[in-house]
Amino acid sequence: MMPHIKYKTLPLSLILCVAFPFLCFSLSKTINSGWQYSEDKTHWQTVNIPHTWNDKDAFDDESGYRRGLGYYKKQIYVSSQDKDQIFYLKFNAVNQEATVFINGKKATNHKGGYTAFNVEITSLLNFDAYNLIEVEVDNSHNDNIPPLDADFTFYGGIYRDVELIKVPKQHFSLKDFASDGFYVNYYNVSNDKAGVKVDILIDNFEIKTDAHLYLEILDAEGNRIREEHQGLTLKSYKTETVKVTFPKIKNPKLWSPDHPYLYKLQLTLSDKNGTILDQKQSNLGFRWATVDPEKGFFLNGKPIKLIGVNRHQDYKDYGNAVPIDLQKQDIHLIKNMGANVIRFAHYPHSRELYKLCDELGILVWTEIPIVNKVTDSKTFFEVSDTMQNEHIKQYYNYPSVVMFGYMNEIFLRLAFDRKSSDKEKEALKTTTLKLANQLEDLTRKLAPNHITVMAGHLNEVYNDTGIADLPMLFGWNLYFGWYDAQIEDLGKFLDQQHQRFPKRSLLLSEYGPGADVRIFTKTPKKFDFSTNYQAKLHQSYYKQITERPFMTGMTAWNFADFGSEFRGDAIPHVNQKGLVQYDRTPKDIYYWYKSVLDDKKPFINIATDYLEGMTLIEEELFPIQIYSNQNDVNVSLNGKSLGGFKVKNGIVSIDMPFKNGNNSIRVSTENFSEEKTMQVNRIEAFDFKNFKRFGINLGAHFNFYDEAQNITFVPDQEYKKGWFGYKDGSAYGMTKDKNQGLPHNIKNTDEEPLFQTLLEGCTKYQLDVPEGNYNIKLYFVEPQIKPTENIYNLSEETSESNKTQRIFDVYINDILIEKQLNLAQAYPEKYGVTLQANIQTKKGLTLKLNAIEGLPVISGILIEKLD
Repeated sequence: MMPHIKYKTLPLSLILCVAFPFLCFSLSKTINSGWQYSEDKTHWQTVNIPHTWNDKDAFDDESGYRRGLGYYKKQIYVSSQDKDQIFYLKFNAVNQEATVFINGKKATNHKGGYTAFNVEITSLLNFDAYNLIEVEVDNSHNDNIPPLDADFTFYGGIYRDVELIKVPKQHFSLKDFASDGFYVNYYNVSNDKAGVKVDILIDNFEIKTDAHLYLEILDAEGNRIREEHQGLTLKSYKTETVKVTFPKIKNPKLWSPDHPYLYKLQLTLSDKNGTILDQKQSNLGFRWATVDPEKGFFLNGKPIKLIGVNRHQDYKDYGNAVPIDLQKQDIHLIKNMGANVIRFAHYPHSRELYKLCDELGILVWTEIPIVNKVTDSKTFFEVSDTMQNEHIKQYYNYPSVVMFGYMNEIFLRLAFDRKSSDKEKEALKTTTLKLANQLEDLTRKLAPNHITVMAGHLNEVYNDTGIADLPMLFGWNLYFGWYDAQIEDLGKFLDQQHQRFPKRSLLLSEYGPGADVRIFTKTPKKFDFSTNYQAKLHQSYYKQITERPFMTGMTAWNFADFGSEFRGDAIPHVNQKGLVQYDRTPKDIYYWYKSVLDDKKPFINIATDYLEGMTLIEEELFPIQIYSNQNDVNVSLNGKSLGGFKVKNGIVSIDMPFKNGNNSIRVSTENFSEEKTMQVNRIEAFDFKNFKRFGINLGAHFNFYDEAQNITFVPDQEYKKGWFGYKDGSAYGMTKDKNQGLPHNIKNTDEEPLFQTLLEGCTKYQLDVPEGNYNIKLYFVEPQIKPTENIYNLSEETSESNKTQRIFDVYINDILIEKQLNLAQAYPEKYGVTLQANIQTKKGLTLKLNAIEGLPVISGILIEKLD
């Protein structure tokens, strides 16, 4: 409803008072400290917000994590001096359902864990007294609250700020889905001119009254370049909408990732006497964005290839209750890498980060968490609708936000559903399409100057149902070379899609392999979790996308490793596809992206940070990658020049002839250089003269650095005279498409990459060590004990080959070490088991695994010479 607006001449004194405010009656204060938390309402502990109850149990060896009720309470004192004020509580995010009580009376219930909600509490307060706030939080699975299922942990708790807001009876509205109470739109934006329109919602909590609205636009230097005054008559107990259109600004400075120029909009509401009642402000960024199915993404009329990352909000040791300063460091790291886009997946993130994207110049795709499947219920549809209303209205005014999304891989569960009938599956498709249409229409209505988007996984169902044609931009989450086919199949698939659907704009919305910085190899293979394979895949994907003009761009999955409780990757409970680790320490691949994306100043990175304790045998060479944004580099090793090299796709790869001990690598250009030193154990003979310990990762083709024991286990090999190796047997579960072995958590250890690969059916393993006394440690795990299925780890294949009982004797040099080892019986879960023995030998060590039933298995050997 439009208010009755009086246009009147204002006294100069009033204009000055409004333009230079000295007092504002509205106040928002954060009340994060000193909450009480309980799981049973009996035992309480003091906590600060942000808080989650899953920061530890989502990472322990016990399957699952606590999903249920948590209780919070806090006392706040309210003075009678404020009895004429209106009070709100603002919860910036509570996962996933929150019921709020004030002094024992229910104030509100909110469903959805990633958007803010306000609750007006004035009538429930006692003045000149302490008031009890109670919040009942539930992160249980609820068929009517998305996300129903996803590859990330659903941490429970109040994990973003809680604010106590007091405002005068006339104020910018706090009731419109917890928005700021105003919405900024732009019109006729070009290089020559730009216009601004603002829709403002004003609440009046008393009888009809006069007020004054003052708006000003400031440039980045603080100069006022536009201002508007409006006198208002606000109707009794109503929310009024005021629409203000500013005259166009000539020759505006446009906002872009390279030049993120921001103007400021400030809104001031005052009463008829000039007393300031409420103030708000927002960034303004003049820009326009479009997508073209043939030519890709355009910003301000110029083509720009979107290259960036997805981001999850959790952090090592914090769960999702991450201090905002730590979160802001993420955005700086992403910008420093050279990225120009972030997909905040798969839910809205903290608003402070969107503001930082405005300031740093990063385009944003933001979305709500309707992931993997939907429920055919009225409530699910209503909650989804409310989520998108909250999402758009709370994040609308950020210039960086160009894309609003609402679904991710929504048919994933359907693709793996072996229980439902064909009729039930068709019904679910119909329901999903109905919800998608509803949300697409809502998004286009609420965010007319934005691009609508969704993402799907590799499945024809998105084409068959037509759902991929609903949004303006469709993102494919593609894992060729990881879950599916081979790396080079990415381009083939995209070309086929573009040919079949030439009017559809496409983006590669997810891609990337898992990578553990403790794993490295000369022979990277699919699903081995090596940093080398991560480099190989990302470098190829970048080339394939940049060669295709029709692709709007690519967002790597993921910026950082993140929590996914049911995963059994090389680090269990953590999805390791990040470009940086869970604690945000960069992996090598982060620096490669910087080499191809950031050309602001010369850059060189020598990718040796994680080659801990590298062991090389005889004349063995090892390839080292050098990343640079320069065209040519000169490389030397230990002061000796290796020559000049052309940098292609940001990379130079050199087989290095390292010496034993410290090695210095120097890379230089005409006016810039980088140098790194790394320790190498070069073994010319298996004689234990210049080394005391030797570890072998049985059944594996990769090196594994064991931080706890400070040793690198070398890859396995067939027996070689004078050295070591297996006489028979084969790597367990290894195929051309699967090189992890066991995709499961191994209990009782943090050395998963050692235990997850196994040598199976080996009856004799020979180690040609010299005479001496040795401590031998053997590593075992039973591969057949299998936890619940994880559809995100591999493929639909979940069967295991050998189902017979596995019993064997263990001998070293014919000395019985363990009789009838039966791992499945002794350890009912997947336990990492070690056997140790001291052996005196005259010549060599022979390990024998004598099968009694089934095929013996072994994961690793560590030898230490004791004299």
